[in-house]
Amino acid sequence: MYTQRRFPFRSVIQWTRRELIFFLILSIIFTVLYELLNVKWLQVPLTPVGLIGTAVAFMVGFQNNAAYDRIWEARKIWGGIVNASRSLIITTKDSFYMHRTEASRDESEVLRIITHRHIAWLTALRYAMREKKSWETSYEKMFRKGGFHYLIPEYKSSLEEELKSYLSEEELRYVLSKDNKPNALISLQSKHLRALTNEKKLWDFSLLNLQGILQELTALQGKAERIKNFPYPKQYGSIGYHFVHIFMWLLPMAIIPAFASMGEDISKTIPWIGDYFIWMNIPFTVIVIWVFNTMLRIGLAGENPFEGSPNDVPISNISRGITRDILQIIEEDPDQIPEPFENVNDIQM
Repeated sequence: MYTQRRFPFRSVIQWTRRELIFFLILSIIFTVLYELLNVKWLQVPLTPVGLIGTAVAFMVGFQNNAAYDRIWEARKIWGGIVNASRSLIITTKDSFYMHRTEASRDESEVLRIITHRHIAWLTALRYAMREKKSWETSYEKMFRKGGFHYLIPEYKSSLEEELKSYLSEEELRYVLSKDNKPNALISLQSKHLRALTNEKKLWDFSLLNLQGILQELTALQGKAERIKNFPYPKQYGSIGYHFVHIFMWLLPMAIIPAFASMGEDISKTIPWIGDYFIWMNIPFTVIVIWVFNTMLRIGLAGENPFEGSPNDVPISNISRGITRDILQIIEEDPDQIPEPFENVNDIQM
């Protein structure tokens, strides 16, 4: 997600530069056919095309609203993860019998293990959200081709390398053997809390509170997985795509005759402008088609808010922020607290 106050217009042009070139060539070809080769039959009335444009605008607007709803829901889910994560560690810390001096050291180590296991859960969840699906687009490669790159931390190191710092060897082997690794970590966390209660290191009432937080985290994980694993219905995305392209091919055939007629009227008073006025349709045609196409692409880019687009929910940065918060809560050595991820080109991931 861009951290600048405004989305850079340069990036929009760079993002759609190929389409812009195609639209320019398309409008030039239609103008040459009409004006220089005298293919006057290559025209359609402007009014029906305007009606089609209105219908396309409604369709694209509906698609963009639906895509935004998916992004906003994903952001609320990770906002819930932030709150629940802090509550888990704070509640755990204050639930131990810390007044027993002889046990405080052991309890501090147990708190550290629980905290590290939760960081492992956050790590496994963000890696699961970054797994590529067949319906997703490789935005990182697309932007790199244009000389505009950004950092996706989950593509720079493996999940196993990241989990080694937070789990014991036994737990690491157990988690890696499971298909749903975040779920396995929640299970380990629950089992550990139950054992602590049996050892009388936690109050029974505290266990109920902590289990409630784990249930909340499990529910939030399920909601995130629902968005990740259920694509935006393709019938809506495909219809919008085809409608925009139908409008794109019809628009030059409607605008060119309109500019030709305007040129004839202008020629009566300013001949040197009127004779060439028809060529002014090219920038106007390109702008109109480009606006519709860009709005379509914005909707398509927002359909999957975890895939790694510059406009997606920055789950990597959110996860790292939670990690730093909860490590500071347990008073971890500052040298052991990881630094925030680098935001390349003002993009949080």
